[in-house]
Amino acid sequence: MENSKIIVIGHKNPDTDSICSAISYAYFKNQLIEEKKVPQTTDGIFPGDIQPTYVPMRAGAINNETAYVLDYFHMEIPEYIEDVSTQVSDIEYRKTAGISESISIKNAWKLMRENDVVTLPVVNKNNILHGLITINDIAKSYMDVTEPNLLSAAKTSYENLLDILNGTLIVGNAHNHFVNGKVLIGAANPHLMEDYIEKDDIVILGDRIEAQLTAIEKGASCLIVCLDTAVNAAVIHMAEQAECSVITTPLDTYSVARLINQSVPVKHFMRSQNLITFQLDDTIDSIKDIMSKKRHRDFPVVDDYGNYYGMVSRRNLLALRKKKVIMVDHNEKNQAVNGIENAELLEIIDHHRIGGSIETVAPVYFRNQPVGCTATIINQMYEELDIYMPKQIAGLLCAAILSDTLMFRSPTCTALDKATAKKLAKIAELDMESFAMDMFEAGSSLADKTPEALFAQDFKAFHVDNITIGVSQISSINQHELDKLSKIMTEYIETHLPAMEYKMVFFMLTNILEQKTTLLAFGPDSASLAEEAFSTEGTDNRFVLENVVSRKKQVVPALVTALQRRM
Repeated sequence: MENSKIIVIGHKNPDTDSICSAISYAYFKNQLIEEKKVPQTTDGIFPGDIQPTYVPMRAGAINNETAYVLDYFHMEIPEYIEDVSTQVSDIEYRKTAGISESISIKNAWKLMRENDVVTLPVVNKNNILHGLITINDIAKSYMDVTEPNLLSAAKTSYENLLDILNGTLIVGNAHNHFVNGKVLIGAANPHLMEDYIEKDDIVILGDRIEAQLTAIEKGASCLIVCLDTAVNAAVIHMAEQAECSVITTPLDTYSVARLINQSVPVKHFMRSQNLITFQLDDTIDSIKDIMSKKRHRDFPVVDDYGNYYGMVSRRNLLALRKKKVIMVDHNEKNQAVNGIENAELLEIIDHHRIGGSIETVAPVYFRNQPVGCTATIINQMYEELDIYMPKQIAGLLCAAILSDTLMFRSPTCTALDKATAKKLAKIAELDMESFAMDMFEAGSSLADKTPEALFAQDFKAFHVDNITIGVSQISSINQHELDKLSKIMTEYIETHLPAMEYKMVFFMLTNILEQKTTLLAFGPDSASLAEEAFSTEGTDNRFVLENVVSRKKQVVPALVTALQRRM
């Protein structure tokens, strides 16, 4: 049964709801497959006998609070994925086996014909790519190379020569290599041969014993005796004394002369410099551009360490398999993992406003409910299809609700959120209040984080016509720590704002227990916008907002409304 991985993922800068909902929904979908309760919404997505596997992933680093939750319930942190665009690893590239640089040109040609390929990768014993040999390289080796010392220049092994000539080694060591000398035919009279045979030459001969002895006397390194002629004992003895190898072959002189260059190892003709390779995580868009500019038929696929995986060609791009993605806890492109526009979006499960920036080719399953947490919706889905929920999953979903609703203090919290959290806490055997306080305390430990990390930890961008504003939020139960962060983050944002792509940036310092937020405003007109939005005056771009804890329901809607009034 073939597997097809489907990514279940939350938004960038993931919070506890985003991570816990991704894990819980992936488990839910896998259980549907196991229990054969696949709903109509996913029917037909996977043809034939392809069985999907749902995998939770994340689009950013997890925060301290989420780390505490995952550790508490002994759950692994989901794998990080930076981009869900179609990559080389997603296409059916050819798994052409690598060859050794020592194999002969003839055997390389044979492998090409057997595998119907025109390029072979040359790898070492550890499968590290060293070069490429193409059908054009082999053609050139046969048609263009005329130098008589080719075998020695290429350090050809006796093993290759024996293989090509179907030869038998009478004298010598098959593991040796030709390192000097040229190839010639000993067809002349022995006294003429004395004038053109030099030391270390390879001499192709017939059955004339006198010619064989002459070649040995002149210092030949190897005799190739044709037509399976029996070698005289005196010749064998003299060859052994002179350390001259002797090979017999059933082939005639013409055939030997024609085939002998095919014993040269591919290393001599392969290309090893300036190779164009692709990596498994390269996007298809990036390799298309390179392929269009090069006339190569095939390109090797490697990893960061040079390990060889296969060959990719233009025709492999005709059957792309886009990554399949389910989005949880968000529905806007600017909050989604990079490359979402190049993926196949299957479902969206969310509790936020509908942003309208996600477009799909085909209809998708979209479930959006006005509740305080995505985990509440996912719990409903478990109940609707009567899917068994383990204690760990119940704990994750409960933690997500407690986090997103700030222990039911957020105005986004609904009666359904409260009832769901209580039910889940019972399954997970949790003391909600004690667990929530420990979770918030873990999340409040921000001393080890840089201003950059704190800013990005829970940051979201929002678009109003042609204006983009950014809103980041830090929640804590420690007001003293929030006060210290106010100064640190003010200095950081004022320094980096000119390089940001946002006209205005707002930073929320939320005290969970006191249910209030200190809002820091940055950028032209940001302070006046905050004054209009919240009908309050601030000091040095700093606004204290009582009974305000929710970015989604209280801060962003107020800012957007104020902006729209100005337009």
